[in-house]
Formats: sequence, C-alpha cells, structure tokens
Amino acid sequence: MAEPLKAMYNKQFLHDFGEKIRNVHGVFDTEAFVISAMAEPWDALELKARMRRITETLGSHLHLPYEEALAILFAITEDCVGFPYLIFPDFVEVFGQGAEHWELSMQALERFTLKSSAEFAVRPFLLREPERMMEQMLVWSLHPDEHVRRLASEGCRPRLPWGQALPMFKLDPAPVLPVLEQLKADSSLYVRKSVANNLNDIAKDHPEIVLETARRWIGSDPLTDWIVRHGCRSLIRKANPEIMALFGYAEQADEATPLITSASIVIDPSILRIGESSELQYELQVREGTPARIRIEYGIYFVKATGRTSRKSFLLSDKTVPGGTILSGKRTHRWANLTTRRHYRGEHRIVLLVNGREVADTVLKLEADE
Repeated sequence: MAEPLKAMYNKQFLHDFGEKIRNVHGVFDTEAFVISAMAEPWDALELKARMRRITETLGSHLHLPYEEALAILFAITEDCVGFPYLIFPDFVEVFGQGAEHWELSMQALERFTLKSSAEFAVRPFLLREPERMMEQMLVWSLHPDEHVRRLASEGCRPRLPWGQALPMFKLDPAPVLPVLEQLKADSSLYVRKSVANNLNDIAKDHPEIVLETARRWIGSDPLTDWIVRHGCRSLIRKANPEIMALFGYAEQADEATPLITSASIVIDPSILRIGESSELQYELQVREGTPARIRIEYGIYFVKATGRTSRKSFLLSDKTVPGGTILSGKRTHRWANLTTRRHYRGEHRIVLLVNGREVADTVLKLEADE
C-alpha cells in the first residue's frame, strides 16, 4: 500500500528544515522545534493539519515580528522547493493577514508560489477583501512567470479541491471572469488547465455563464479552444443540449429517424462480489447518412447505503464516424471499494449512453464480499 502523503512531514523533514532555518538564524533551536511540532496528537493529524501544526510551531519558535520572520524564509526559499513547502504560503496565511502586512504578504505569496503553490493561502485574503484581492489576481495574471499567472486563476476557483470554498464566487462569478479572459490563450498548459478547471467550477453553479463564455471564445485561438472544451466537460457529461450542439455532437432528429439504429450492452459475469471485476461488451450502429460526432459512455446506477441509486458515467469513446458505422468494444470494470466510492449489494443497472441518451441497458447483481 502506498504511503500516505502526510508521511512526507516526518522527523527527518522537520530536522532538515529546522537546520535550514538555523543556518540563517543562528539562535533557532532545531531540536526544540521538532519536539514541539511532533507533540501529540501528531500521528493522528492528517496532511493539512500537520502543515498547519508546522506553520504555527515555526512562528512560535522564531518568535519574531512578521517582517523579520519572512526575511528568514526569503533567505532559504531557493532551497525549499516542492509540495512540502506549502508551509511557506501557509505561514503568510496564518501570520500575514493584518492590514498593515498587505503589501508584504502579497510579495511573499508571489515569491513562494514559484517554489510550491500559494493557491490555498490566497483564499482567506479573498474572503476578507474580495475586491482588493481580485485586483491583485488581475495583476498576477499579467506576470511573466507561469506559476504566478496560474495562481491568479487557481486561487479564485469557486470550488478548489482541498481549499476553502469561495461562496461569493459560487453566487456570482463575475469578478473571476476578467482574470480568465486575460488567461484564455495563455502559452502555458499549466495555466490553461487552471483556467479550464475554473470554468468547470463555475459551470456547476452557473452553466449559462460558461455557455455564453464558450460561445464567445470558441474558434478564436487553438489554445483557447482547448480551454473551452476542457472547461465544459461537466456540461458535456450532463449532455447539456446547447453545449452538445456547440461542440458538434449529432442530435436525435426525431423518433422516426434515431441517431442510433441498434444498440446492446452485456456484462459478464452478471453476478459477482464486491471487489471482483466484470467485462462489459457493447455494440451500436449509427444511422445512415452524413458523418456524426458521438460520445459513447457506460453509466452505472450505483446502489447507495440508503438503497437509492445514483448514476455515474464512464467514457468509452468520443469521435466523429461515418454514417452507418457499427461500433463495438469491451471494457473491464472493477467493483472494488475506493476512498471516493463504496459499493453496496443489490441490483445495479448498467446503461449504454450515446450523446447523453440511454440506448441500451442490462443489470448486474452485486453481492457482499466474503
């Protein structure tokens, strides 16, 4: 089993980090810092809780004014690169939110994001002063370094995973849009992915805004087209009719001339235990005539603990095919429990979807593991 991510914060890491501090601040007591940071209940702390423990312990053991403490962190920044050093922007979040520290904290977040990421640390500043902080994000969107430009987008995502939610942007994402406009054809894929993820976040609360943005952006630049496609992925999964039309997916003309003239899906075995695997086989034929863009998925109506079901879809294919084409394929599906999904015994309906429409189905019976 893979070691949990929180394990990167261990005694060796803390000692090495403390020594880096001591090399530029000779009175720093590395051993006392390590002991304090790892005080109980250290073993029970998860990743972000360990990060915050280290940040707070560092502050108490430096016992310096904020400006002087930051100067020490600035002095060792070049030797502190990567995910573990999210503790640097976290230090700004914990100790630098005072109005008197604003300019220095912005300088620090900009500098620290180059070596790790300040996407989580900017969010309390956004919650406190959204207008002022979004002005800063717009400035960062013009920065020559891709890490800072990414911070401008990633930091204001309404639903950033692991980050504090930004309810004001869930309610009204208008302040975010100028930043995304600035970055919509960014040369860096790292930045473009963030812009697309921000759009996808917005789509969950305001699909109409993302649809309008997609219509306005699409076709202006190949880099922008990639963002639009990736940013609309949730709307495509939901088969939003306007989005499907925008991307050229074939439509159902009418019931008399269906897009798919025949379809089937089978699963083997159809009875199995939690933790085992099954193989799905599907086949379908597209109507005769002009080429059609089709998105093929299989959906599983997972049984929940309550006995109710909820469908989750899995992509099989997404392409344009000639009219009359027969498509078929196989896919293995594993019914093991995951951190994000638990399985429950009962009948699970399996469906074949084409452009969001269910065209065939079958049933699998899932039994409890031994």
